[in-house]
Amino acid sequence: MAIQVINDKCRGCKLCVKACPFDAIDMVGKLAVINEKCTACAQCIAACPFDAIEQTTSDEGPVDLSAYKDVWVYTEQRAGKLMNVALELLGEGSKLANEIGDRKVCALLIGHETDHLIPELYAYGADVVYQIDDPLLKNYTTDGYAKVMTDAIREFKPEIVLFGATHIGRDLAPRVAARLDTGLTADCTRLDVNTGNYINYLNKYTTLDTSGMDPNSDDKNLKQTRPAFGGNIMATIICPKKRPQMSTVRPGVMSKLEKDPSRTGELIKVNHSLSKSDIRTEVVEVVKAAKELVSLTDAEIICSGGRGLGDPSGFELIKKLADTVGGVVGSSRAAVDAGWIDHSHQVGQTGTTVKPKIYFACGISGAIQHLAGMQTSDLIIAINKDPDAPIFEVADYGIVGDLYKVVPKIIEEWNRVKEEHNK
Repeated sequence: MAIQVINDKCRGCKLCVKACPFDAIDMVGKLAVINEKCTACAQCIAACPFDAIEQTTSDEGPVDLSAYKDVWVYTEQRAGKLMNVALELLGEGSKLANEIGDRKVCALLIGHETDHLIPELYAYGADVVYQIDDPLLKNYTTDGYAKVMTDAIREFKPEIVLFGATHIGRDLAPRVAARLDTGLTADCTRLDVNTGNYINYLNKYTTLDTSGMDPNSDDKNLKQTRPAFGGNIMATIICPKKRPQMSTVRPGVMSKLEKDPSRTGELIKVNHSLSKSDIRTEVVEVVKAAKELVSLTDAEIICSGGRGLGDPSGFELIKKLADTVGGVVGSSRAAVDAGWIDHSHQVGQTGTTVKPKIYFACGISGAIQHLAGMQTSDLIIAINKDPDAPIFEVADYGIVGDLYKVVPKIIEEWNRVKEEHNK
């Protein structure tokens, strides 16, 4: 879809300019002109009193899918440090590239003075690093990053682009997808490559227009799976007629490749046309909140509480356990819905997916949505009164008993062993 101005009807009133939330309309003389920032949100159409703006179907014809190659990973960095999810996605990108065949895994590195990160990207699986470096990109801004990324994708034509489902990834990915007129599947928990022909399936079970798609081709579309309807079903989504195929992926879901410092790759420094006028916001100062210092995604030990705590005061005991073992506090959805703890602590399909070395599940029954978010933990220790609780099916160690009696014993024993070790 695209927005266009009907010049004969435009009166130059500028109401569309005021209505546009993306600064996507310029006045050239007395006529409104749509620029590249347009996301086809249609706010200008509603604002125009003269019916001088319309939304049209793209007349560019079918996309040449064969022109798009390689798997790109947006390797998010903050203050010169790579986010863990970026390294996870390089591992996943390697898997997808192998499944498709004849594809490279490429890291897209955007920022300023990021040369020191390039060897780390090679070590974790990047065959090629596309680097976009500019002082205007030192701090993340939606306008700046979206522009340079969109331009790079148009120039180099990747087949797949992956983002971490972080605050930045969730902000950036839809802006880029809208400008490229392609699809985006958000918050994925699984990615696969279709190895068979999908056309007959689509014709039989969907109303999707498959005209222009070769019925004899082995299309190898990216199958993007994400939870839907509050995690009650898992939806698998494809993007068969547009490129690139784009996904945001939950941190902690995918596995990193083993680091190999001897790996090397190709570096491509991308030319760009970013100017200060392209960025409508200015980052004056970055202030980190105290709660941001603790991350469920990066924690090696997580102590989670659920409905079995009985009331919010139970999290005082969970916090004491976490402080003792050097972990962070997590929770089930039931505890969050009850208002006992903030959503930022929630583990599960509708919260954070985690892979710690040790996961304590205290008073958590083990609904499928919670298990999906923590069952890949290295060691799971479950404490529950109900011997038939589903959590015991995935637990490495299960303790049937009152958590208010069991947890203090764990704390006591942990402290005893620690004291002996320190002697």
